[in-house]
Amino acid sequence: MPLKTETVEEPTLNLTPMIDIVFLLIIFFMVGTQFAQMERQYDIELPTVSVARPLTSLPDEIVINVRRNGDIIMKAQTLTHAELRQQLREAKRNYADQAVVIRGEGNGEYQHVVNVLSICHEEDINSISLAHRLKSEGE
Repeated sequence: MPLKTETVEEPTLNLTPMIDIVFLLIIFFMVGTQFAQMERQYDIELPTVSVARPLTSLPDEIVINVRRNGDIIMKAQTLTHAELRQQLREAKRNYADQAVVIRGEGNGEYQHVVNVLSICHEEDINSISLAHRLKSEGE
């Protein structure tokens, strides 16, 4: 019975491709920062505008809380119907697709929520959500 006399070669980890990628990334970021500095080295006078809207992400949705007694609370302020209408008009002017979430108390009169919905429709706000929570098994 012949015995194996060959030695088993141990597997090794080849780090060369990973080191190559790391060096390429370092070079990429170094060159990228140089371009950013070169753009700012020229002294130019930029044009001005009277009104500019930010070119950032979409604005957050407006949350309107309707209390059981009919109080309307938005951004920690109690508002009248006229004040709410003015706030929504300004929000609509700043962003045409402004979203609104109406949170009415569960045991409150539904008429108060409908009044707020009516104001939203009068101000031509189309993205309206009514907040709710899922009923848990114990309730």
